[in-house]
Amino acid sequence: MNTQTRPSTASTLSLIGGIFIVLGSVLSFLMYSFWGTWGWGMMGPWMMGGYSFPYGYTWGFSLVALIAGLIVIVGAIMLQTRPAEHMLWGILVLIFSIVSFVGMGGFVISALLGIAGGALALSWRPRSA
Repeated sequence: MNTQTRPSTASTLSLIGGIFIVLGSVLSFLMYSFWGTWGWGMMGPWMMGGYSFPYGYTWGFSLVALIAGLIVIVGAIMLQTRPAEHMLWGILVLIFSIVSFVGMGGFVISALLGIAGGALALSWRPRSA
């Protein structure tokens, strides 16, 4: 059992994961804004359903990942500032880290860091006096 007064390991892992989820979604926005679908994959825009799949849906997927990453960051900060509510913030970090897989999860490792941070926040217990 962890005997810290704050879930610092959980909040650090969640914060790093959330930052990389946001960076991954912003990078995805920029890539599809400047280059569109041309040049992606071996066959250009004709792979994966032509123009509709890669160009239309990636904006939505990136937006979902961006919002999920921001919520993970807020949850990580709140874990550090309000450790008594660690169950609520741990659940939020865990759920939105899983949701971030929709938009590639910030290079996937970020979503896994968020999931680990959320799980640690759920299992953390405050020091008994």
